[in-house]
Amino acid sequence: MDAKDKKELSEADIKAKFITPAIVQAGWDEMTQIRREVTLTPGPVVVRGPLSSRNKKKKKFADYVLQKEKGVPIAVIEAKDNRHTVSSGMQQALGYADLLSVPCAFSSNGDAFASHNKAAAAGKDTETELGMGSFPSPAELWQSYKSFRGIDDAVEALVTEPYYDDGSNKEPRYYQAEAINRVIEKVAEGEKRLLLVMATGTGKTYTTFQIIYRLWKAKRVKRVLFLVDRNILADQTLVNDFKPFGSVMTKIRNRKIDPSYEVYLGLYQALTGPDEEDKIFKSVKRDFFDLIVIDECHRGSANDDSAWKEILEYFDGAIQLGLTATPKETEYASNITYFGEPIYTYSLKQGIQDGFLAPYKVVRIDIDKDIQGWTPPPGMKDDLGNEIEHREYNQIDMDRVLILNQRTKLVAERVVKLLNATDPYQKTIIFCEDIDHAERMRKAIVNAAGPLAKENSKYVMRITGDSLEGKAELDNFIDSESKYPVIATTSELLTTGVDAKTCKVIVLDKTISSMTTFKQIVGRGTRIEESHNKYYFTIMDFKKATELFKDPEFDGEPVVIYEPGNDDDPVPPNPAGNGEDEGDGESEGETVRKLHVSGVDVRILSERVEFLGEDGQMVTESYRDYSRKNIRKEFASLDEFLRKWNSAKKKAAIIEALAEYGIELPDLAKEAGKDYGDFDLICHIAFDQPPLTRSERANNVKKRNYFTKYGDKARAVLEALLDKYADEGVASIENNNVLKLDPFKQLGTPVEIINGVFGGKAQYEAAVHELETELFKQAS
Repeated sequence: MDAKDKKELSEADIKAKFITPAIVQAGWDEMTQIRREVTLTPGPVVVRGPLSSRNKKKKKFADYVLQKEKGVPIAVIEAKDNRHTVSSGMQQALGYADLLSVPCAFSSNGDAFASHNKAAAAGKDTETELGMGSFPSPAELWQSYKSFRGIDDAVEALVTEPYYDDGSNKEPRYYQAEAINRVIEKVAEGEKRLLLVMATGTGKTYTTFQIIYRLWKAKRVKRVLFLVDRNILADQTLVNDFKPFGSVMTKIRNRKIDPSYEVYLGLYQALTGPDEEDKIFKSVKRDFFDLIVIDECHRGSANDDSAWKEILEYFDGAIQLGLTATPKETEYASNITYFGEPIYTYSLKQGIQDGFLAPYKVVRIDIDKDIQGWTPPPGMKDDLGNEIEHREYNQIDMDRVLILNQRTKLVAERVVKLLNATDPYQKTIIFCEDIDHAERMRKAIVNAAGPLAKENSKYVMRITGDSLEGKAELDNFIDSESKYPVIATTSELLTTGVDAKTCKVIVLDKTISSMTTFKQIVGRGTRIEESHNKYYFTIMDFKKATELFKDPEFDGEPVVIYEPGNDDDPVPPNPAGNGEDEGDGESEGETVRKLHVSGVDVRILSERVEFLGEDGQMVTESYRDYSRKNIRKEFASLDEFLRKWNSAKKKAAIIEALAEYGIELPDLAKEAGKDYGDFDLICHIAFDQPPLTRSERANNVKKRNYFTKYGDKARAVLEALLDKYADEGVASIENNNVLKLDPFKQLGTPVEIINGVFGGKAQYEAAVHELETELFKQAS
């Protein structure tokens, strides 16, 4: 093929005719080692107002990922058409290589391969150019990968042990594969204490399953213990991610470890206790387990008497892997003190930026008595006749010391107002100060919800540690297919680990000073559930808890603050009131006598809505402002927009380009005016031009007698197209299928209209383009 013809080929043709054959010729298996058109990240979800859409401009999409085995990527290739230079895709490829932690990146336009090798031998160039017949073999790139990652030949069999494959072609996400591979590599190196940090909702349990499965199949470990601290977590794991282990797996029950199994799921509470006879883990030898995985290892992690640490020290010869979503600990506790630095971290911020986790919008509501304080008159008594101390009570006291019944009612009414304005059946968790507060909030929601609560008594349930009825409904609450319960009031039980995928609203009427607890609570909403149209969630904050978003520690790097010296107590100090409201128990708050006061009016002082911005900071930007900013990214000026609009063969291409930013013009029209067309919306929102409605534009064309040069039939078609534009917009007249509809079908079939009336497809499309020029003439 000559060079001129080659330049006419599309990128897809270049890949099919030149790049893929060159890779296969080098010895790569097309079925198992070459992944094509791989979506690495789907792009972040943009939320403004009640609207959400993906910013596809930030989607990361690799043309080729080459892998040694499934889940073990070792190189990436970025393809371009032949009008680009050989290396024009290199920077893109390097970004993907960094994401995948692989050393080799390639770019090609079908003439040659530009190669970048981070593991190049000393004295050799990092970047080189290779002929199409000289692409590296799998063995060559595997050697570079091993050198880059420090993998010895002796452990190669373990590192390449295949993933579990259920036949569905499910591939681990890039960060899951990296977490799994890093653990396998560290175990191969002989390391025994490992820590993985992965944000809630990123698939820690699936990742854990693949780690255990590969080590178990490779016979590196025989018996495995997976430790959790909530019964529901063990049950979820048993029937979901760990199901393939089948008959070799058991849940430890009845305080007995049956030695006939290989994979054990256990609660800390089932394995140990305060008395020696409770410590059933000592019923087996110290070398019984080869691998112990500790879920949610951020709780109580540095306390010598913590349940899991006691178990780990007994089985100290086993490989021990800690999992947590919250690496940043307080000065009183650190999982890092025990496990060492994380071998891999995938943060909430990264998950949202990649588009795997749901972003949030925050509704901050200030109540007057919280902010301005309330001082009772001298000698005032509460509803039970107890004297109220004469001092100022403010936000920190609300529902801990002072219960203003009108405040509880106001919060419940505001929550129900939001649900009624959006979807009264969206799963909602209300975090309260304690069990008593959770029960009062349940009652207030019943009254505020009115007919919704009467329709089904389980519309709102208190799900707390002491309520058998509430805990019995927990499975239904987290079940995506179960309508009820809709609202759960709680204090501690739902803060961690419970997989409520469809939770769309989190209400904070709880004082939260612990960053760990805050992250765990936020994690209840971060799962994206596309099948239920859940792309973001809303946080309603009545207690200024979301101020923690501004703390640099919110998504910071893990830090160990407590570092005991040789003569220091290894147990970090644990003073009362450190704010770490961790654990399974839920406080009744009986140590503090509460004052119940009716008849004190409360009102909302202020309310503002904030969204998660592109930089990870909270912003008050509207959907309109977001659209304006990003339209101007695509078109720097009005002149540039007009030039591209008028020259575009299909206006739909421009509309699609804006959709890549998450700008949906129909949604924008709901805010700016539904009668404005796409052209006027863009000019008005982005460039402050006075808009015309579609009908006004159509009428202006009719007034100019533009149609006189056409025959009667052509004129009838164009006038009908003009009416169609006025009703539906420009996209409708660019689609030739419109000719199958009334009134066009009364003028003939689409073929008769295009060929018989206009003389062919080219002439018909030229007439439509000229009509569009007339429509948008006065602004150009």
